[in-house]
Amino acid sequence: MLTTLSEATRASSGGKAAALGVLLREGLPVPDGFVVPHGDQPAGAEAVRFLRDAVAGELGRLGDPVVAVRSSAMNEDTGDASAAGQYESVIGVRGADDVCQAIMACWESARAARVDGYWARTGGELPHASGMAVLMQPVIEADVSGVMFTPQQHGQPTRIEASWGLGLAVVGGTITPDAYEVAADGAIGCAVGSKQTRIDLGRERGGVVTSAIAPDQQSARALDDATVATLVELGGRIATVLGGPQDIEWAVADGTVWILQARPITAALPDTRAPGPPHPAEALRGTPGSHGTVTASARIVRGPSDFAAVRRGAIVICPYTDPAWTPLFAVAAGVVTETGGALSHAAIVAREYGIPAVLGVAGVTTRIDDGARITLDGTAGTVTVL
Repeated sequence: MLTTLSEATRASSGGKAAALGVLLREGLPVPDGFVVPHGDQPAGAEAVRFLRDAVAGELGRLGDPVVAVRSSAMNEDTGDASAAGQYESVIGVRGADDVCQAIMACWESARAARVDGYWARTGGELPHASGMAVLMQPVIEADVSGVMFTPQQHGQPTRIEASWGLGLAVVGGTITPDAYEVAADGAIGCAVGSKQTRIDLGRERGGVVTSAIAPDQQSARALDDATVATLVELGGRIATVLGGPQDIEWAVADGTVWILQARPITAALPDTRAPGPPHPAEALRGTPGSHGTVTASARIVRGPSDFAAVRRGAIVICPYTDPAWTPLFAVAAGVVTETGGALSHAAIVAREYGIPAVLGVAGVTTRIDDGARITLDGTAGTVTVL
């Protein structure tokens, strides 16, 4: 019933597990794990017991670790659509019973309304039709984590975003991460982010916990130059093995770099230093997240209770977004967030939807009035009140 990660293929184990299986076989630093292949959802009490026993056996093989339980749909992590953040991941699970519950949560997430909306917008097949595998790997208790985009064209830089703790804060956009650019000649540029919170494994109750970062660490670089260079070298190897530019999630624990995910880059990133005319003096500045310019009314959204007020064609201004907010992207003309970076899930989905986005505009939900007419330039990373 179960497949070891080293034997995973896209046909049986979905996009996420298949890519990691290739990298593991090539000797890249990928945590070992196992997969429940698609089509193996148990029907009946006996099948559920069989799944539990099989999961217990694999957990035992790995030393009974705390694991991450993650979706690996057949149509996930392709060159056309990433499905970034659309399916469920359950981090910090231990024991066969809890792992099986998390597996079922991943299966159930394939039927979420936001997932249907995402595939309707991107033109892909619904996951409950195409199949959903589930991947289990030990959680890397990271000191630093983040995302790396390898160059999409010759001569372009490698882009890296990083913060303290698990990578959930970076991909989820709940902090503004450090942003590193590494030129083709190896020169490293860094813009230190506003890293006010971190996410780590919950020691007592399982799962994950969010805590404040000490003031001196909020403005300290999360990565030194040697680790940046190691990431760039690994990124080049991964892009070669997988046959194209890659969006890579990584973690550093006790000085060791681990690769947690690799998938094709689905849409071009804006440059951090966009060419063109000078920005208006009154413009608010953030990180360019998704190409394009739009002028429309601003709609301040602080949580799901504000969703109903968003009208088609409005520009959504919000603290950050999580996967439950994806339906707003289908009606919004653009998105602005207070935190987050260009490699976050929100920015990736905005690029796939073709709407401009600017990330990490500090205090934007209070600096712009609800209903104000604004111009959003996602290529330049500016927001201007008209």
